[in-house]
Amino acid sequence: MSKTTVTFEYEKETKNSVRYQEVPEEGKAPIMGTLYVQKWYAGSSKTLEITIEKKD
Repeated sequence: MSKTTVTFEYEKETKNSVRYQEVPEEGKAPIMGTLYVQKWYAGSSKTLEITIEKKD
């Protein structure tokens, strides 16, 4: 098992959600790319972090 924390920065708002773009670690490819979060949850957050746990 391994855990990775992915950081996302605000990109733009859509009708019902907020779009965030992944900020990849230097020299590495993005893991998730784009993330859409519902406005009621995202609020005015400019940065989100998501922890992913990979189970083998």
